[in-house]
Amino acid sequence: MADAELIRPEGTAADWTIPQGWDRYTPEEHATWDTLFERQARMLPGRVTPEFIAGLDVLRLSRPGIPDFEELSERLTRATGWSVVAVPGLVPDDVFFDHLANRRFVAGNFIRRPDQLDYLQEPDVFHDVFGHVPLLANPVFADYMQAYGQGGQRAGAMGAIQRLSRLYWYTVEFGLVRSGGDLKLYGAGIVSSFTESVFALEDPSPNRLGFDLKRVMRTKYRIDDFQQNYFVIDSFEDLLDQTLNTDFAPLYAEMANEPDIEIETILPEDTVITRGTQAYARGQG
Repeated sequence: MADAELIRPEGTAADWTIPQGWDRYTPEEHATWDTLFERQARMLPGRVTPEFIAGLDVLRLSRPGIPDFEELSERLTRATGWSVVAVPGLVPDDVFFDHLANRRFVAGNFIRRPDQLDYLQEPDVFHDVFGHVPLLANPVFADYMQAYGQGGQRAGAMGAIQRLSRLYWYTVEFGLVRSGGDLKLYGAGIVSSFTESVFALEDPSPNRLGFDLKRVMRTKYRIDDFQQNYFVIDSFEDLLDQTLNTDFAPLYAEMANEPDIEIETILPEDTVITRGTQAYARGQG
């Protein structure tokens, strides 16, 4: 996502974009992408929302290996008007929101090492492209991402970036959705992770709670391990509707006087789909 305290590296454009440098990827880096892609594409059917599987076709390009953003953007633009632009890493909040508001998805252009297949804290090209781009080919989710970017531009003026970042975290990165009577994955942080794709749906440890906009924006999250709360949306249409038709300003004002909610907490008013054992969290100390 974004970071407000960054200094633009030398050689980047004013909007923080850089050339992808596709020709500079090594055979080993392309092989790492292929290994990750094949592994996730094999295990996700049945676990991930059908809209993601449909969107995977946009990544099936003319060559194996890391996608060329120019070729990828041509296909994505035809589908929903989005494009993918390369950035050197995390970007400031205002830059991030401006790109989303204008249907540009920022993606890191580096890929993890072969010994980092199962975990990498900073998002790389596999997380950014495999995890995010398939759903950007879905018109409803594509509209949600643009609406989120526009909301971020407004949130900055209200001092509410932290609140809105939690919405991104618990939907775009680590969201679950009801689909065909079951829970399915859709968050990019889950679908790009072999281990969390299993944990999020099958492990008894985490809470799985019904999505509530204000509740989500009050809830802390962790960036260095599996989540202990997952929030479940009813549909992408409902998520978009809530984003477009909620006046966020009164919510931000209310939350300014309310405490944050700790990660593992279940509130009396929560819709509890799965009450987790929290065994994983306790095991981590």
